[in-house]
Amino acid sequence: MQKNRNEEDFSIRFAEKEDVSLILSLIKELAEYEALLTDVSATEELLKANLFEKKTAEVIIGEYQGEPVAFALFYSSFSTFLGKPGLYLEDLYVRPDYRGRGFGRKLITYLADLTCEREYERLEWVCLDWNTSAIQFYRKMGAIAMEDWTTYRLHGSALKNLASHF
Repeated sequence: MQKNRNEEDFSIRFAEKEDVSLILSLIKELAEYEALLTDVSATEELLKANLFEKKTAEVIIGEYQGEPVAFALFYSSFSTFLGKPGLYLEDLYVRPDYRGRGFGRKLITYLADLTCEREYERLEWVCLDWNTSAIQFYRKMGAIAMEDWTTYRLHGSALKNLASHF
């Protein structure tokens, strides 16, 4: 499915293999904003393999007057309780000079439409606790915080250590 939506000078498109360097650049900008740049180990080769060859995630790019100004990376999830898939938004980023123009809302609205079109049940994501502007933005759209849930992660040596005991 290749779904483009144009509104005024802002358009949303699915990323293509040729966008890998742009995607990595946007990921690094997001990581810098979140003070997590040192955690980025993604490379163009990894993104190319995982996004476009293995297709483990998808990316949409928001362009204003033909210039890339935003992106969202997402993938399918699954709810065992509902017995249906959902869409999980891993990252959404709008470049600082373009914030406050409704582009983030347009990206999430696009993903909500895509979620419904695919007959998925949920659109979910996490947000850093300190990012109050994002939290307010999400609440205005009707999103609710899952306050009874805590995200856990196995990563790096802890993941490998546990896996080695299988």
